[in-house]
Amino acid sequence: MLIEVCSNSLESAQSAEKGGADRIELCAELEVGGITPSYGTLKLVLESLSIKVFVLIRPRSGNFTYSDAEFEVMKEDIRWCKENGCHGIVSGVLKDDNTLDVERTRELIQLSAPLPFTFHRAFDWVKEPEEALKQLIDMGCSRVLSSGQQATAHRGLKMLNHLQKNYGNQIKLMPGGGINEDNIKTIKEAGFSEIHFSASEPIRQLKSSIALVFNANLYDERYVRRTNATKVAELISLVK
Repeated sequence: MLIEVCSNSLESAQSAEKGGADRIELCAELEVGGITPSYGTLKLVLESLSIKVFVLIRPRSGNFTYSDAEFEVMKEDIRWCKENGCHGIVSGVLKDDNTLDVERTRELIQLSAPLPFTFHRAFDWVKEPEEALKQLIDMGCSRVLSSGQQATAHRGLKMLNHLQKNYGNQIKLMPGGGINEDNIKTIKEAGFSEIHFSASEPIRQLKSSIALVFNANLYDERYVRRTNATKVAELISLVK
């Protein structure tokens, strides 16, 4: 089983490799579901890691329906990734009714080529997942990261199993979301060839209280999330 670790910083990426990950998905701001990492993070991660680096292309948090300006930014980020040694692209676009934006997603897939393209967890918002998966297959998408349209991949395993059974020979289905030591074996036994988790934990950086909160209380700003190399290794030991 191939292990992809979602890494939100240079430190997290290094911890993922140290723990035995086969590949990382590099992003920033895990607290809001991940956005495109900075140039500096990308450059230093590519210089320091020997495993493959897939990059999340998502210009902001929130939904997956983008303005023309945001879409141009996404395309420019993909061009940079191709020119500077990234190994894969993770992205996707929905329309404002949460159906797959076929035209824009196809454009991103074609622009990413020859790099493999992963359609990310925006898939878990689509109303007709089977139809969307067929469309992604027709576009040449390499894999779909999904929790089976549930809060966790374990809870969404029924849908993931159905899609794997019917389409797994045409596209990779990669379970992700809430994967931990309690459910990772179950997901492996279902027959998936790849799995995705962050193995991250909150680390308190500030001892003092904060006078002013900048994030509308979405998370505690005294903490940062970092991938834990020991946790990565422990999860990998359960499936390899």
